[in-house]
Amino acid sequence: MLKLKILFLSLFLILITSCSKEPLKKSIIKEKSLELQVEEAYKEGMEALNAGDVLFAAKKFNEAEILFPQADSAPQSALMAAYSYYSQDYYGDAIFELNRFLKNYPLNENTAYAYFLLATCHYERIVDEKKDLSPLLKSKKYFEIILSDFPNTDFSLDAKFKLSLIENTLASKENYIANYYLSQKKWIPAIKRFKYIVENYEETDYVEEALHRLVEANYIIGLEEEAKKYAILLGYNYQSSEWYEESYRVFNKTYINPKSKIKKNKQNLIIRKFKELFK
Repeated sequence: MLKLKILFLSLFLILITSCSKEPLKKSIIKEKSLELQVEEAYKEGMEALNAGDVLFAAKKFNEAEILFPQADSAPQSALMAAYSYYSQDYYGDAIFELNRFLKNYPLNENTAYAYFLLATCHYERIVDEKKDLSPLLKSKKYFEIILSDFPNTDFSLDAKFKLSLIENTLASKENYIANYYLSQKKWIPAIKRFKYIVENYEETDYVEEALHRLVEANYIIGLEEEAKKYAILLGYNYQSSEWYEESYRVFNKTYINPKSKIKKNKQNLIIRKFKELFK
């Protein structure tokens, strides 16, 4: 009986061993085959991209990622699919791929680049900021992420430059609306808009005018102390500005810039001398 048990045990072990070796062997072959397919798909994608066939390139990069999502090359394949679309102005498709990349590979070493490309795609979609601010605001959001989360990368300098252009555009829109309210003598809405420019776009080209308009509007509605506050702020930061001179005139109606007076006197002297030559 004991011998029979030992025989069954031996047969069972042999059976397990023989069964386990076969799937293992197949698994290794399958994995090697899968890696080869990934390499081939990626290679075809690069060839198509270099040839200018970006749609086929993106398809092959997607294929390389999907075939083996756990592979180290999967994030790179996903990013290359996005770049393929971007390279030929398929911004909508590129944005989709980049959002997917950031969701699936948030800790990848190329995250900063993905955010930069995403911000750039939205920036390139700006057609008429007066009608649709959405692309402008989205690009602003992602450029700000680069500056806050990746300040020491190669992308931060360009992100800062693009942000300055975006903020100037947004300030321009606010300035246009505020001046419209001013022309309609709607002082309170105008003041709110100009204050918004001063508080949110202080590094733009429109802050000097906004400060002066706050002086002007507050003075008109009788808030002289408030007007003086903005005049002081304007003078402290932009003393040589023409807008500061305009603000000074709000409180001193007869004010004449000494430099303008000297310039006028010089011009008069030149004219007199010229006339004397022909007497």
